Amino acid sequence: MTDKVLIESLHDNQIVRITLNAPKANVLDSEMMGGLQETLEGLRAKTSLKLIQFTGAGEHFCFGASVSEHTKEKAPQMLKQFHGLFYTLADLAIPTAAMVSGQCLGGGLELALMCNFIFVDKTAKLGQPEINLGVFAPPASIILPMKVGQAGADELLLTGKIISADQAVAMGLAMQLYDDQEAMKSGVDEWAEKAILTKSAASLRCAVQAARLQFNETLRTQLAKIERFYHEELMATHDANEGIQSFLERRKPKWEDR
Repeated sequence: MTDKVLIESLHDNQIVRITLNAPKANVLDSEMMGGLQETLEGLRAKTSLKLIQFTGAGEHFCFGASVSEHTKEKAPQMLKQFHGLFYTLADLAIPTAAMVSGQCLGGGLELALMCNFIFVDKTAKLGQPEINLGVFAPPASIILPMKVGQAGADELLLTGKIISADQAVAMGLAMQLYDDQEAMKSGVDEWAEKAILTKSAASLRCAVQAARLQFNETLRTQLAKIERFYHEELMATHDANEGIQSFLERRKPKWEDR
């Protein structure tokens, strides 16, 4: 198990808190994604588990996936590994909650979007800035329209806009706003005690499967299509490769519209 993923059991093992542990950015690189996958697989047999929490070490939730692993040569493996996390979370059917402080961008926001509940504190900044690099966000392209509607999804996906915690709550993306990280952890703990831990773990899993039947079917069928489109169409363009390379070289991209 990598040190980039921390696991903590709470409330007599009814809650597991998973912390992305590579501050300050908590980048979702191959090592961290492998650790997350291993951790999630290990939760399958925990029949008393009622909630999985995701949080980030330090001041930020996650800056996103590793840009250096988005290159044309590495993107297929990176996306396969990343998207595997979404399929595993869907299969587990355990309620999930993301507790977001600071930057929650790109793949970090996509992980939070997969959760049943998103909580934020006043420092939270959320967005899908991939378009600024000449690429797009496959899971968010599917999940955002289902969560906030097409208009809100289009604004985030096509402009790369970064929204505040207040805006996230107003558009229905986040459930509750807290003053700071400690208040959020305490508040989510109190919420879980009242709203989740009083329920049957077995019934919660059935309820998640039922509530997310259409959500999960859409994700499973459409994500594979978008993943192929990303490899075969997007990464065949000059500008997608230029966007990634310019970021790695710390310069402005030179778009050629092809």
